[in-house]
Amino acid sequence: MPQVPRARGRTVVVLASLAALVVAATLLSLAVGARSIPLPDVLHALTGGHATDDAVVVTSQRLPRTLVALGAGAALGAAGALMQGHVRNPLADPGLFGVNAGAALGVAVLVFVLGVDAPGAVVAAALVGAAAAASVLFVLGLRSLQGGAVVLLAVLGTSLAAFLGAITSSFVLLDRQTLDVMRFWQVGSVAGRDTSAAALVLPLVVCGLVLALANGFSLRSLGLGEDVARTLGTRVVRARVVGIGAVTLLAGAATAVCGPISFVGLVAPHLARRLTGHDYAALVPAAALAGAAVLLLADTAGRIVAPPGELQAGIVMAVIGAPILLAVARRRRVVAL
Repeated sequence: MPQVPRARGRTVVVLASLAALVVAATLLSLAVGARSIPLPDVLHALTGGHATDDAVVVTSQRLPRTLVALGAGAALGAAGALMQGHVRNPLADPGLFGVNAGAALGVAVLVFVLGVDAPGAVVAAALVGAAAAASVLFVLGLRSLQGGAVVLLAVLGTSLAAFLGAITSSFVLLDRQTLDVMRFWQVGSVAGRDTSAAALVLPLVVCGLVLALANGFSLRSLGLGEDVARTLGTRVVRARVVGIGAVTLLAGAATAVCGPISFVGLVAPHLARRLTGHDYAALVPAAALAGAAVLLLADTAGRIVAPPGELQAGIVMAVIGAPILLAVARRRRVVAL
């Protein structure tokens, strides 16, 4: 019995530490860039200080991209944890259900067919494309979901992503405007994002995070096997549907605003798992906090590694995430998840 309070105490410490890391990464994101701003001046700008040049840089340029990175990182981190828990594969990524490919196709159709490339319209098209891809996947895989074969659903998602990616590539090759829009959107970045577009998807991220946190408790019993979970009173199909719905909301909203940023949904859950263990009730919020911190730090690093320009957060995450993916894949005990 004493182990339960000890485990809870450890979880509280881990989550508090990760929250402190997020706060530090946020302040670093606001202070560091092509123009370094002292931390007292950053705090002064945030509290409504005088409209100095530094205050304008903080409030009009760095604050919006920092908030976007916070939301997108938390969404991708939580989605990655849920994805790995449901398919029981530590190499699973939120894009495994074809959500990213659907969002990309939505943007390509918008530009190729309608000739529209306004930032708000691009975000809306990406959301519609992600939702459409998720709906098709549900229709194709509902029978396998009811039978408990979530891995088959992931295979269907991978196949759907390949099919949608081929259509997107054809649009890109046939039209110069589509190529220009897609080559910047597909890199994955939190810079220059329309704050009104970010506000559009914020309710989706909040809703997805609430579902993810609730679904983490179901994953506790599902990790013991579906038969055991049923005996413990878990409604397996409902838990699977809620989990996949949360992944769709989180990954779709983050991809719509930032474009496809790889490896956040892979790196963040593994960092969180080292701190919390395999209890998904603690792992999901820890992964959300870790994802926010990782994406903030990646975006901040991208501003200073190649002056006077900057590297997009998606590129920095690819450089960080690829070695971690190789390291995880080489671990023999990885199948024990």
